Amino acid sequence: MLAAFLGLAFFALDRAFYDAAESSLRERLQGYMYAYLAGSDMTRSGNLIPPEVGPDPRFDQPAASGLYAGIVGARIIGAKDQIWHSPSALGRDLPFTADLVRGPPQFSGPIQTPVGALFVLSQGVDYNSGAKNELHLTYYVAEDSRALREQVDVYRRTLLGWLGALGAVLLLLLFAVLRWSLAPLRKVATDLARVERGTQERLDRSYPLELAGLTTGLNNFIDAERDRVKRYRNTLSDLAHSLKTPLAVMRSQLETGSEGEKLRWTVLEQVGRMDEIVAYQLSRAATSGHQTFATPLLLEPYAEEIVRSLEKVYAAKSILCEFDIDRAARFHGDQGDLMELLGNLLENAFKWARRRVLLTAHPLPAGSGRRAGLDLVIEDDGPGIPEDKVVHLLQRGVRGDERVQGHGIGLSIVQDIMKAYRGELHVDRSPSLGGARFAVRFGPR
Repeated sequence: MLAAFLGLAFFALDRAFYDAAESSLRERLQGYMYAYLAGSDMTRSGNLIPPEVGPDPRFDQPAASGLYAGIVGARIIGAKDQIWHSPSALGRDLPFTADLVRGPPQFSGPIQTPVGALFVLSQGVDYNSGAKNELHLTYYVAEDSRALREQVDVYRRTLLGWLGALGAVLLLLLFAVLRWSLAPLRKVATDLARVERGTQERLDRSYPLELAGLTTGLNNFIDAERDRVKRYRNTLSDLAHSLKTPLAVMRSQLETGSEGEKLRWTVLEQVGRMDEIVAYQLSRAATSGHQTFATPLLLEPYAEEIVRSLEKVYAAKSILCEFDIDRAARFHGDQGDLMELLGNLLENAFKWARRRVLLTAHPLPAGSGRRAGLDLVIEDDGPGIPEDKVVHLLQRGVRGDERVQGHGIGLSIVQDIMKAYRGELHVDRSPSLGGARFAVRFGPR
């Protein structure tokens, strides 16, 4: 692009200089012609007396001087074949033959002639010294084009040198600016390579403001992937640990030689327990967790789907579930996680509510973050949860197969979802309905 720009600049400046030089040459020839017109005179008999001295000494040089003048007319004193030539034009084949009518000057050139390329200015003139003494003449002034060509060639060489030097300087400046401006991207690439090699945990340098969003997103993506791998490992570890007890019980029964019916019921009991453990751990493992590039999900359609199912399960209680969901509220995460979160919390509320359940959702201002947060509250008019049992209810047991009864059903999965999404879960008493109040908050990011 720089080369194309400089090439166009060279062409435009060269064209402008040539036009200006040609216009200057024409004005100069026009001045010579006015000088010849002023230096000419007319006798009483109607004959023209040509000027004795030209406006420039070169017109009076018999050798090739580059400036030529001529007058074409019927009655010119001292002219042969009705054509008068300046001393510089004597004996030369010049295009001074056409007889022009009176009018403005005509400029042409360069015209190829035996003496070289010429720029020619010509004009038809009428002299009138009386009623019967009219004289029609055509004046010619010509200049060799070599002077103009040399002037243009010097200009072109100078212009080419300056533009070439300017282009080299600009290329160096562009290279320096690009290298300086892309240096932060090279830092990001270097840090990413270190993260891939395991020598660095995150992108922890101080990056420019333009890259802050990119590096923050990459760090969040790296953290989310590490959390996901860690969660999978913990789930597999918990699953292996949880299955040890049922397997040990069955091994013990087999080794002690228990009776068939007793052994049968023991195996069925332990297999059922193992099935619950596997289902629970799979639910935990399926939690997607915080996603940097998650699609925002509307809450109302999923909440309505879950409530319709729960109304069928708890039809005998005739529970009224009300929504207060802001249109701008969005959940930034996996659809399955949203269904799991709403399903467990709403099922708790339906199980313990007497008549009413209230679901409230409002967005949190994004602030300097890239996306808004979410405040999600589920309340019921049931017996509620004593304050002294709230901490115990929200504790995550060390063993993966522990269950909390009552309001604790499904809360271990909810806790895992909240941890994966870096959210907060608070349990207290509802000020409006009097029952339990589960408040879920996902901060803006």
